Amino acid sequence: MNKPSILIKHAQLVTMNAKDEVFTGDVWIEAGRIQAVAPELNAAADRVIDAGGKVLLPGFIQTHVHLCQTLFRGRADDMELLDWLKKRIWPLEGAHDEESVFYSALLGIGELIRSGTTTILDMETVRHADAAFRAMAESGIRAISGKVMMDRGEDVPESLAEDTDRSMQESVDLLERWHGYDGGRLGYAFCPRFVLSCTERLLLGVRDLSEQYGVLVHTHASENRSEIELVERELGMRNVVYFDHIGLATPRLVLAHGVWLDEQEKRIVRDRGVKLTHCPGSNLKLASGIAEVPDLLTRSIAMGIGADGAPCNNTLDMYQEMKLTALLHKVKHGPRAMDAKTALRMATIGGAEVLGLEREIGSIEAGKKADLQLVDLNEFHAYPAYDADVYSRLVYAAGRADVDTVLIDGNIVMENKTVLTVDKAVVLAETDRCIRRLLERIGG
Repeated sequence: MNKPSILIKHAQLVTMNAKDEVFTGDVWIEAGRIQAVAPELNAAADRVIDAGGKVLLPGFIQTHVHLCQTLFRGRADDMELLDWLKKRIWPLEGAHDEESVFYSALLGIGELIRSGTTTILDMETVRHADAAFRAMAESGIRAISGKVMMDRGEDVPESLAEDTDRSMQESVDLLERWHGYDGGRLGYAFCPRFVLSCTERLLLGVRDLSEQYGVLVHTHASENRSEIELVERELGMRNVVYFDHIGLATPRLVLAHGVWLDEQEKRIVRDRGVKLTHCPGSNLKLASGIAEVPDLLTRSIAMGIGADGAPCNNTLDMYQEMKLTALLHKVKHGPRAMDAKTALRMATIGGAEVLGLEREIGSIEAGKKADLQLVDLNEFHAYPAYDADVYSRLVYAAGRADVDTVLIDGNIVMENKTVLTVDKAVVLAETDRCIRRLLERIGG
């Protein structure tokens, strides 16, 4: 089916291109891609959007989320990481069925689109990942996802325990079904949960499969001090050193968190081209710590931002995560440690670089996919606008309620603050029904 052509007129364009150009102008979209960006365009289009007085910027790219956990929002508050996993998250993930995974994913996707996120790097649970991919396919979001892989570990529910070979085969089967779906809108990543959940044989298999298929490896590392101590006790080395030791530290590796990287690990990340994801809301709520983002950025390490999962945040709102990113590091390193433009870059083109998609998304430029958000800052909290820095307005003042319209792949998926591709009433009703069933399965 041909995509409609769209002409967006009179917007304040925050391009996030190499020159960081900001100007009032027009964007012409055809066949799902941006065809032209200029102060004025008179191209013919099926649809013309008058965006006068509004800001057009790239859709956000979240480089670490768990759609399967959206259903667990508010069910695991005020806990430290390993207790959070063992006592609440793993039992709930293990209780999932196909329907609950589907609606958990749709609930998260609706929230993401509503708050301007157009692309995610997602990690599902052990079972029923097909249902999450169906939700991504139907909703129109751009996503790279994969089933989580767990073939060892203490206190793992039987429903999550995996055989090594079966874990790899199920992952390959999912990749072959979904990778490249809808012209590449969906992609696959191998997702070993973290070192403590995976045998070396599994990680070596993931290394080889990632190379064979040319896809990302998405895992957690160095999030929590207790986690690191356990890894060192078992393996005699820290997370990233171990990944490097087994040949997994490559440009295809995306590490979520990286809160407690030491100097050796930082050098490995930089030298091997490993990518990182900053998750400030999650790291604060789980009391994990604050990653050394300013230092990592000075080393030219590609970094994105992710909300993580709803039960450790408890929102999937990139506006919140950007603001936290910009504010947290000032406390330790001073007011100039992180500025608004840097935070916005991490949320857009920086996230694209983490996913290896910087030629396709992350900025408003001719030739790129039309993944865009139109933001209305004509509100009390965002004024005065006269001679105001737009990066400051977006990062420090704006919020998800200001997002008016969202396009993904040239399709309008939200308009006038209403998500068009997810039936809100149905999803809210079904997610309540699903979480009740899951809580009954785990005895509360």
